[in-house]
This record gives sequence, structure tokens and C-alpha cells, in this order.
Amino acid sequence: MDIQKAKEIVVEAGKQLVTSGLIARTWGNVSCRVDDESFVITPSGRAYETLTPEEVVLVKIADCSYEGDIKPSSEKGIHANCYLLRPECNFVIHTHQKNASIVSALGCDINSISGEAKQIIGDNIPVSNYGLSGTGTLKKNVVKALKRSDSKAVIMKNHGAVCLGKDYDDAFAVANAVEDVCEQYVFERYATLTGKIANSFKDVYDYIADVKRRSEIPATPVTAYDSSREGNVMGLKDKEGADVATIALHKEMLILGDKIPSEADMHMAIYKGREDINYIIHSDEDAIVSASKVVKKKLKPLIDDFAQIAGVTVQNVEFDPNNTLKTSKKVVKALGKTKTVALIRDNGAVCCGKSKDEAEASEMVADKNCQTFVSTQLFGKAKYVGAVDALLENVVYRLKYSKQK
Repeated sequence: MDIQKAKEIVVEAGKQLVTSGLIARTWGNVSCRVDDESFVITPSGRAYETLTPEEVVLVKIADCSYEGDIKPSSEKGIHANCYLLRPECNFVIHTHQKNASIVSALGCDINSISGEAKQIIGDNIPVSNYGLSGTGTLKKNVVKALKRSDSKAVIMKNHGAVCLGKDYDDAFAVANAVEDVCEQYVFERYATLTGKIANSFKDVYDYIADVKRRSEIPATPVTAYDSSREGNVMGLKDKEGADVATIALHKEMLILGDKIPSEADMHMAIYKGREDINYIIHSDEDAIVSASKVVKKKLKPLIDDFAQIAGVTVQNVEFDPNNTLKTSKKVVKALGKTKTVALIRDNGAVCCGKSKDEAEASEMVADKNCQTFVSTQLFGKAKYVGAVDALLENVVYRLKYSKQK
């Protein structure tokens, strides 16, 4: 294939991955075979929404060498081995898709696939052993999984999935089929336990929240608001995006609005405690709310992109609108100096960032980790990212990749 054409296809694929929800921000990567000796791949740490063909890097299959100042994806070795081991493969996408993340935390292969998915993927989907992002260990483990199966997909433990295709369309078909297979895998387990058919993941969340609730006495309901800070002024909005209150932080005085809701105290306390936070999303996503009802004290990472952004653990603390002074301090303490997510018992989570974009990224990985946590409760087991690995993922991301976004 012509190099320029291959680069243009990779750019198009990157944008489709974002819009499809199979990846977000700079996570994941895409490549296209040019010939028997080379392929083109997305660069390291650059947003797909603004990616240009000039930023896509040509890489040699034999030794992963490349020319120029733009670094290719750190997972280029995985792509190179896909092309080496599968001559029929001409397109590879590494995704961070939600449903595959659940299976990645279970750590067991899906050994039986039927119907149309079997025609697209193959008989099974292997799960590779864990390896830190961008490392030789991760590459080696994915290669082992590829060698022990004829599947066109590998789920990477606590990480994501690699989907192989004869072309662009085939690789995307594999990725979508993997999501369907993983969803069915979870729903079949739900049916076995409950005797009911799950219409959506919310049925799973509600079931787990009911049978595994951490306390019989629910916390006081909290209204979820989002907020932003500009200088010493905080703007509070409801979930429909309507302005609720504009508050002078240094005086805690209402500038605009009818009144200051008690929930605003939590937002103000976070801004005062963390100068680096300028945007807060109080997420009431179903998976996050379910996890906030089940997690006893701390939620550990089940996927490494959660560790990268949220940290080694996320605490579950209670905020009481009737006792805002004391409970706001608990939320600030739970966030500490660097964390961006804190679960609010029975009431979702606050997801924070320097900007709206970073707060949305915090919510995105929190939602995915919570979906994985809640869903794996059906199976009675989960393989968490080790504490040392989680710390390394977090430190490397904060020092390197977050600055490239």
C-alpha cells in the first residue's frame, strides 16, 4: 500500500476509535501494514482528534526502527509481531474498550464463541498475562497469547485488547464483536446467578448494589452538580448544564443565583485544598453509583488507565449535606495532593482535573473501572493491578504522557 494512503487511513481510524468509544484521549494505537517490511502507526501521546498524516510514523517490522523526530507508539513492538505472526493481517488496533476490560480483570480466556462473532473473531479469545504499558513484558505476553490461538483478538490483562484484521473494516468488526462477546459473557453469568435476563449493564449494577451493599443504612442523598473555577470565582451547574450559583470562593459569598446549595461546600473545599484543580464533575453514572454503594473503603485499579489517572487507590467517603464542614474535609483528604477521583458513598464520585477535558478523562476511567469492579463481582474474583505496577503507571503517566495531551 502507498505510504501516504496508509497514513491517511490510520488517521481516519484513530478518529473513528474515539467516536466509537473504543479508546479515549491518547490511549490505544492504530497501525496499517505498508508492505512485508514496514507499517505505519500512530505517534506516542498525541490526540486522535487533531492527528495529521504527517504525524503518523513509518516503522520497520523487523526491528521497529524509524526515522524522524516523532516517536511512534510505545506499543509498536506488539504491532510488529502481529504482522510477523499473521501474514494475512494488514491492520491492527489496540483498544481500551469497556466490556473487554471486564474480562481482562477476570484473567481467563473466553473459550467458546458462536454465531456471527465466531466468523469474525475465531473460536476463542485468549487473555494475555499482565505487563506494564509500553514494556517488553507486555509485548512478550501478547505474543505468547497470539501464538497459542488463531483468534483475531487478544485481551490484554488489566489493560485492553488487540484486534487484527485483513483491512480497516475487518479490524473494526473484530473490535465490535469482542465487545459483544464480552457483554454476553457477563450477562450469561448474571442469568446463571439470578435466573433473569439482563437488558443492560444497569441490571448488573443494581443487582450487585443490592446483594453486596456495604451498609444497610444508606447515606444521605446528595445532589450531583458540576463546577468550574476561574480565579477566585466558582460556577456551579446542574446536570442539564444550567447555572445554579456563582460564588466568590475567598468570601464564600453568592454572586449570582438564588442560594448556595449545601453541596457547593464540597466543591469549594476541594478548590481551596487543591490549587491544581479547576473543574469538578460529580458523576452519577450508573456503574460509579453502584460501586459507591459496594466499595467498603478503597477501590483499587482493575485497569491500568485508571491507575494512570486516578492513582493507586480511590477512597470511598461520605459527604453529608447536613454536615458539610466535617464531611467536605473528608473528601478533600481522600483526594490528597495528587488524586483526581474520590467515591462519595452511595452517591457516585467527584472526578477532578485542571480542565474540563481532564475532569472528563477522570470520569471516563472511573466509570470504566467501576463497571469492571461491579461486573467482576458476579464471578467472585478479580485480578487487580498490583500496587507497585499501579504506582509506576501513575507516575509515568503524570510525568510523561499527561503533558503530551
